[in-house]
Amino acid sequence: MDFINIAKSRSSVRDYNNKKVEPEKLEKILEAAHVAPTAANLQPVHLIVVQSEEGLAKIGKAANIYGTSLAIIVCADHDKAWVRPFDGKQTGDIDASILTDHMMLQATELGLGTVWVCYFKPDVLRKEFTLPDNLEPINILVIGYSDEEPADRNRFEAQRIAMSELVSYENL
Repeated sequence: MDFINIAKSRSSVRDYNNKKVEPEKLEKILEAAHVAPTAANLQPVHLIVVQSEEGLAKIGKAANIYGTSLAIIVCADHDKAWVRPFDGKQTGDIDASILTDHMMLQATELGLGTVWVCYFKPDVLRKEFTLPDNLEPINILVIGYSDEEPADRNRFEAQRIAMSELVSYENL
C-alpha cells in the first residue's frame, strides 16, 4: 500500500476484539517509532508498552482504552528535549506526537486498528507506572484488532476543510 492509501485507511477505532497483537507486528510498530525524526535527533521520548491484564487495568484507571490488548504510553523526556532558544519552546510533545503518528500508520499497514488517546488523567498514569518527574505522558496509543467496520476511505472529502482553506502560498 502506498502512503496516501495507508493514511486514508487509518481511522480511530474504539472497539477491539480480544485477539492479541503478534510480537512481530509489535516489533514493526516499535521500529517505526525508533526511526521517527525528532528535533536535533535528541530522541526525548520513552515508550511504555503495556500488554498484561494488570497493566491494562492500570491504564484503565486513567483512560478508556476500549477493550484493547495492547496500549503504548508515549512519554516526553523533558531532560532530553530540544529547546528553541528564541522563545523557550520545548519540543518533547512534538517529538512524541511524531513517534505516535509513525506507529499509527505502521499499525494500519499491518491491518491493526488504533486510537490516539489524549483524554486521560496524567496524575493517575504517573502514579500507576511510577513515572519520574522528567517523563510526561503525552498520549496513549491503543492498538489492536478492530471489531468495527472499516472507515470509508473517501470520507475526507466531506469531513475536511477545503484545500484552499488549509493551504496558502507565500501569503495569507
